[in-house]
Amino acid sequence: LMTIHNIAFLGQFPPSLLDELGLSTDLFHPDGIEFYGSVSLLKAGLISADWITTVSPRYARELETPELGAGLDGLLRARSDRLVGILNGADYSQWDPMHDPMIPARYGPDQLAGKRECKAAVQRALGLPVEAHVPLTVAVSRLTDQKGFDQAAVVLEGMLRRRKPQLQMAILGTGDAVLEARLLELAARFPQAMAVRIGYDERLAHQLYAAADLYLMPSRYEPCGLGQLYALRYGAPPIVRATGGLDDTVVDGETGFKFEPFTAAALERAWLRALSTYRDETAFQALQQRSMAQDFSWGRSAERYRELYLSHAEE
Repeated sequence: LMTIHNIAFLGQFPPSLLDELGLSTDLFHPDGIEFYGSVSLLKAGLISADWITTVSPRYARELETPELGAGLDGLLRARSDRLVGILNGADYSQWDPMHDPMIPARYGPDQLAGKRECKAAVQRALGLPVEAHVPLTVAVSRLTDQKGFDQAAVVLEGMLRRRKPQLQMAILGTGDAVLEARLLELAARFPQAMAVRIGYDERLAHQLYAAADLYLMPSRYEPCGLGQLYALRYGAPPIVRATGGLDDTVVDGETGFKFEPFTAAALERAWLRALSTYRDETAFQALQQRSMAQDFSWGRSAERYRELYLSHAEE
């Protein structure tokens, strides 16, 4: 069984690799391991595996399209009867606000007071005004175009410049230098509403999930994603693009907010819907509780893998 996480990372090598590995040149052709003049060990795996899995059902379907198949979509369509999407799982022994030792206060679906404490602590730590009524949107991510932060920056600038609706934004991540600089510049222009920390800090990541009212994940494509799974558990309804595992794990209006076309306008509409729901305290608390009730632990996913291995053993 071979699992594809993100097919965009193809791992291509020059033809000389065949000699280094002692492989026959007979393999170097379009129906073999040749890929646009290179040797592709990923393609070799896809050809020879008994089963191919990827990390969400929708991403499995998306891999069969020219848009997201990275040039291997034809091969994956040919092997579609052996391609299965199984969701990643979250490790709730590490990511659960009821037991998380890294956050200032513990909380659960029926006792959300601790979440308010976590929000105030993060606002103080990041130099944001400690205002309980202002919705705090958080992102913990690689800062790249693939993750959608080029579009997020456009939307953020517009909302912060208009100062309506009121919001705060906190971002932790690292990635493209130009995008990092753009987000840092926005934070410098709007220090009362936005904070950016470049890098990765495990403790701060936990604290941000616990503090967040909303979680932003506007990816161009997303094989599965773990951020939205953590956000659901921590009662931070995610704002996501309906792609890959994001589409499989977030129910629009029930556990979060989704948008479909990858445009700044579509993202802004979803974000504004989320902020509008936040202003209805009863509706938003119900949304948080539904989010926290979701179970994306490894148990179900592990059982799917087990079934797949057993099905092959019986063939």
